[in-house]
Parts: sequence; C-alpha cells; structure tokens
Amino acid sequence: MKPIPVAFHIGPLEVHTYGIGLAITFWFAYRYFERRLRNAGYPWQWLTGVFLWIVVASIVGARLLHVVANYSSYYRSNPGQILDVWHGGLSSFGGLLFGIPVGVVLARRRCPELPSLRALDLVSPVLMAAWGVGRLLGPQLMVAGGGRPTTAWWGMYYAGEAGKRVPVPLIQAFDSFAIFALLLLIEHYVRKRPVGFMLAATAALWGLARFFEENVFLRQNDHQGAPLVQGAGLVLFVAGAVAMAVLWRRQRHHPSSEPDPGEGDDPLVGDRSLPSDAPVEV
Repeated sequence: MKPIPVAFHIGPLEVHTYGIGLAITFWFAYRYFERRLRNAGYPWQWLTGVFLWIVVASIVGARLLHVVANYSSYYRSNPGQILDVWHGGLSSFGGLLFGIPVGVVLARRRCPELPSLRALDLVSPVLMAAWGVGRLLGPQLMVAGGGRPTTAWWGMYYAGEAGKRVPVPLIQAFDSFAIFALLLLIEHYVRKRPVGFMLAATAALWGLARFFEENVFLRQNDHQGAPLVQGAGLVLFVAGAVAMAVLWRRQRHHPSSEPDPGEGDDPLVGDRSLPSDAPVEV
C-alpha cells in the first residue's frame, strides 16, 4: 500500500492533510461534548468560546512538550523546524497538561453551575473518542507517521520513511476506541458510581495503554521522549487506579453522598430523561 498523500494544492495554497484531520477531530470533540452537556441537563452555550481557547492551549502544550523532549536529539540542530507542526510532533501529554487546566478554569467562570469534577467526568469519554479519531486523521496522514521498520504483513508505508513501518497511529486509535467502549460500559452499568470515577478510570486505562504502546509493542515510537511517555503513562495508571479505589470506598462508607447520575441508555447522546428546563443538582 502506497503512502497516503500528506499535502495537496488548491491553486498556490498548499493544504496539509494532517491539519485537516486535526480540524475534523476538534470539531467532533466539540460537537460530542456539547451534546453530552445538553443531555445531562447543563447549559452548553458557553462551550464555543471556551473550546477555542482549549484548542489553542492543547496545540501549544502538545508542541512545547514534544520539542522539549526531543530538543537535544533533533531540534537543537534544526531550530527552524520547531514551529513546523504540519510535519507532526504533538505530544499527547503536553496537550492534556495545557488544555485541561485551561478548560477547567474557563468552564468554572462561564458555567459556575457545572462542578469541575462533574465536567471532567462528562468530558472523559469525549477525550478518548476524539483521541481515536485524531490518531486516524492526524499521525496516520502525516510525514514520518509510522513507527519502527517491520517486515510483517501488517506493516504500512508512510511518506518520508523507507520501507514498511509499524502502524503506530492505528494501534493507538484501536486502544483509544477500546477505552472509549469500556467507559461507555461503566456509564451504562455502574449507575451508582461516585463523581470523579469516570475521570479516574480514564486516567488509569489511558495511562496503561500508553505505557504498553511505548514499552511492549516493540517500542514502536522511535524517539528520545519514549522513556518520558512510559513513565508518565505508568504514573497516570497508578494515580487513576488509586483514585478509583478511594472514591469507591468513600462512597461505600458514606452512602448518603450524591453519586454520579450517569448518562442514560444511549452512550453517544446521554441522558434523555432530563428535559431542557429540568433543575440541575450541583
């Protein structure tokens, strides 16, 4: 299979497929989160302005952490490419490190009736679904998007890389969609879960996935930041697992505390039982 074209021209304008994929991913995340807010009974009109800042913060953080992790091995000798995001090079952890705090702070200001922990529970499945879409429409379509060389039948050709490569973006997309499916199962079947449980489960599952992606699957990401990703993934897994245990135990000992009400029977649209004018418990 030949490499997917990574750029095309509209007149004199060069359009990068990678950028189009990221734009579609952000649009999908915005629409999905808006729908979950609406069906959970919370205001959603505030999201548009806040989401734009989240996008900017996520891209800046993702690029910054990637450059820092690979500065001595690549960008010190190629400083002119530090801003070339159309060639890829966006750290997942950097995007979260900048995007989530910005989103929490702005959401708290624009929608004070939505508790921050509840907002993070609502957005957790959105993050995993968007991550899966983003892997398919981002790194899969960029220059040098593959992992280590391979002779396996499932190897793929990527622009800018010789020979077949481990299809890292496809592996990461599969992991993200699998986590997304598990989160939907938790929402549907664990109705009396404590607030914050979805966030903790997402951190644990995604951290474990990132650790195994970097460490077990032949260390397919051939870059200097791999040990950093492995360590961060392991920390996320442990922190998420501990938080899940603590939250669950606390609810068992304090059953009068308000559980997470869940998102209804349809995992993609949320709770249909709440009318738009229903009072919201905060």
